[in-house]
Amino acid sequence: MSLLHVAIMVPILFAVLVPLFYKFMKRIHTGWFILPVPAILFAYFISRIPSVQEGGEVLSTLRWIPSLGINFTVYLDGLSLLFALLITGIGMLVVFYSVFYMDKNKEAIHRFYVYLLLFMGAMLGVVLSDNVMVLYGFWELTSVSSFLLIAFWHTRDRSRYGALKSMLITVFGGLAMFTGFLMLSIMANSMSVREIIGSVGEITDHVLFIPAMFLILLGAFTKSAQFPFHIWLPDAMEAPTPVSAYLHSATMVKAGLYLVARFSPVFAGHAEWFWLVTAVGLTTLIYGSIRAIKQTDLKALLAFSTISQLGLIMSLLGLGSAAAFYSGNPESLVYTKATTAAIFHLINHATFKGALFMVVGIVDHETGTRDIRKLGGLMSLMPITFTVAAIGAFSMAGLPPFNGFLSKEMFFTAVLQATEMDFWNVQTWGVLIPVVAWVASVFTFLYSMILVFKTFSGKFQPSKLDKKPHEAPLGMLIPPVILATLAVVFGFFPNLLSYSLIEPAMAAISPDLLAPGEKFQVKIEFWHGWTTEIFMTIGIIILGTILYKVYGKSRVLNRPLFNKISFNRVYDRGLASLERSGNKVTGSYMTGSIRHYVIYIFAFMIALLGYAMVYSGGIKIDTSSYAPISFYEAVVLIVLVASVLALPFVRTRLVAIILTGMSGYMVTLFFVIFRAPDLALTQMIVETVSVMLFLLCFYHLPKLKKEIVSLKFKWTNALIAIGVGVVMTLISLGATSGRMFEPISDFFIKGSKELAGGKNIVNVILVDFRGFDTMLEITVLCIAALGIYAMIKIDPGDAILGQREMRLDIILPSSNDVILRTISKVVIFIILTFALYLFLAGHNSTGGGFIGGLMTASALVLLSMAFGMNVSQKIVPVNYRVMTAVGLLIAYLTAMGSFLFDAPFLSHAFGHFTLPLLGDTELATAVLFDLGVYLAVVGVTMTIIYSIGRDE
Repeated sequence: MSLLHVAIMVPILFAVLVPLFYKFMKRIHTGWFILPVPAILFAYFISRIPSVQEGGEVLSTLRWIPSLGINFTVYLDGLSLLFALLITGIGMLVVFYSVFYMDKNKEAIHRFYVYLLLFMGAMLGVVLSDNVMVLYGFWELTSVSSFLLIAFWHTRDRSRYGALKSMLITVFGGLAMFTGFLMLSIMANSMSVREIIGSVGEITDHVLFIPAMFLILLGAFTKSAQFPFHIWLPDAMEAPTPVSAYLHSATMVKAGLYLVARFSPVFAGHAEWFWLVTAVGLTTLIYGSIRAIKQTDLKALLAFSTISQLGLIMSLLGLGSAAAFYSGNPESLVYTKATTAAIFHLINHATFKGALFMVVGIVDHETGTRDIRKLGGLMSLMPITFTVAAIGAFSMAGLPPFNGFLSKEMFFTAVLQATEMDFWNVQTWGVLIPVVAWVASVFTFLYSMILVFKTFSGKFQPSKLDKKPHEAPLGMLIPPVILATLAVVFGFFPNLLSYSLIEPAMAAISPDLLAPGEKFQVKIEFWHGWTTEIFMTIGIIILGTILYKVYGKSRVLNRPLFNKISFNRVYDRGLASLERSGNKVTGSYMTGSIRHYVIYIFAFMIALLGYAMVYSGGIKIDTSSYAPISFYEAVVLIVLVASVLALPFVRTRLVAIILTGMSGYMVTLFFVIFRAPDLALTQMIVETVSVMLFLLCFYHLPKLKKEIVSLKFKWTNALIAIGVGVVMTLISLGATSGRMFEPISDFFIKGSKELAGGKNIVNVILVDFRGFDTMLEITVLCIAALGIYAMIKIDPGDAILGQREMRLDIILPSSNDVILRTISKVVIFIILTFALYLFLAGHNSTGGGFIGGLMTASALVLLSMAFGMNVSQKIVPVNYRVMTAVGLLIAYLTAMGSFLFDAPFLSHAFGHFTLPLLGDTELATAVLFDLGVYLAVVGVTMTIIYSIGRDE
């Protein structure tokens, strides 16, 4: 495990600890405990700059599912380092800012920091992952964590609306991207991004190449709020300002840009890629800038300005992809200027937009409003905030001497060069590119001036403000001041970034344009003379100033862009239509009748299995190898069938429970006869606990009443019953009559001792060969147990789930049977001793964590039945929900522990050791995993028993 793996996992693991900090150290703001995480990670990535600058790369692999090609491989090059620095650097400032912005007494800051750290870890996972499947997993984790952050103030309708919209759109794009990744991995026969890039020459003519390109771009466009998928970003402004400053200036919205840059070596050089990325970027640029000038809410203005700026960077990545057309030709380096501008503006945008979001947060925090119409005259009251706002806005407008001016000039250079391209029909449509860029820049200048001067100059209107404005506290000012300072420093000394960050990132985006050992020449100059770009800037300032003067007077500039039709309305109506259609379709089959649901399940099973039988060539039944039915088998079978047939005719629930248990115990006897002790023991204990659960449930139900009902014969029931019986009988007979392929059991028999160090094949399968299944099964069991607990114990009248638990008295009476109590005192210890033996011996003989856990639970159930739950809890004062969580945690930590030894996920080791008193002893790590299973099973079973037993 490398430090890169640690860097990804530390924020996620720290998120688990946040509730502890919040609970036990309430006097200290939780943010102070969180701040070291991004700070240390930022320092680590800073230390990697010299190595990456010299062409060094870091590659480390944790084998996860190597048989499927899915490994947790991390890769650090110039591009991933740049984004990692943005994620951790801006994250550090945002956490510091949030300490002063989020009131620890009024806000649930523990939830806020949990979500924030989850997002930070997910973003680092996106930019550092080399495996496309792992990248996709982190990609969707960013969508989920951003949903939680946007909906942080979940009592507000607009917060929930914005969170849902952002998740639906970005997850939709993520699924499209996932499909594109699958296509790429099929073409390249690898899931490694590096290997996919290395096989470009072999896959470009594949029939799936263009569809994969479109699907991956769909994921990038939705994530980076490109037109027409931009509609989620303005509504996401309902999140707290620190979230907006982090997600919507430097991280989440940049993930799509990262994706385009990362896969440029695969798709660049193709006309479809060039036109799609460039056209969508330019459309987003001009659309966002026009929409921004029509906003009256400061955060909405910044949202559309962000959309516009993202479009600018996207278009530059598209224009820069033209360099791949001339791959191997010196002329290709001319078009790499667009890529240089994209990377430089990516950094610049993070500085000035992060500062502006924080400034808007300060204004909102100190005045109580973000409405431009209510603001004005704050310059003298908030001079530091005004200075930061002016620097950020002027940089965004592209004015000298700030960093935005330099990247905007480079943008103009790139769009002017596009008019000189003589391929892909650029010579026809390319003339529009600089026109669109210039017009959009005029509106960018205009909304930048609106942002700073409508807020801080003009007439002061105290009557319209909710608070008396004053300068923000020092803690809230430090982060935006740092970012504004960087905007100035990078403006005067841009070459600080040239070969430390920009050139390595360019080498990662365009690796085939240089010979080994060569570097891109990156030199950013403040003055190039009286060039076309300078005159374009002068024109922008003149026209932008005129438009600002008439702003507020011109109807064209102030009225909405769309009156009756908008993309938001299309989204709202489309979603409402889907909900209506879904409710209509669902209502047609979700009738509330269990009988109907059983019919659906069995009918589908009959159709699917029947089709499989026919498709596979039918069922061949050969009874020649069958053993004769013994007397004991016949007796057990007769009792089993009799108990099942009698079940529908019983009149009391107690008899029904007895018959149900009888059928289960008959199956247990079958396992005994067929010499399957593990299955027999498991079945017996499951039946015992199940009977107890039935008794607890029926204890709370009213007594059965006799009702005279005329029963009609139902052909549907008869057909389903006969169909299930016939299909399952044919499958059973066919499965035992012949084999279509070699049984996998041979592998387990041969490999159980040799590969896993265990003689008990069943237990070895559970904890080793199929350990992943077991881990997911106990996870599902834990979720089910917590669900049962929540349904019974949580008052549905509470406004917030989990705010108050119902305090119920334990009403299940204890037994008055003296014999049961007396015997139980001895039997319980015998059962517990036997359970311990089953757990310890399970790897080589009958037993295991699952059976041992069930046996322990049965002893505790007996204790509760004999002496009551009050006494049981006093004797064994254990919180079984905590035990469940501890068991699950041990299982997962054991599974991940193999990473420390460079082994695949859930790998186990064993060996023989000479121990005092015990002599030669075999020790296996599978025992630790089995311990997790044991604790989880006990915890789950007792959580359910106690929850139902205490219910009113």
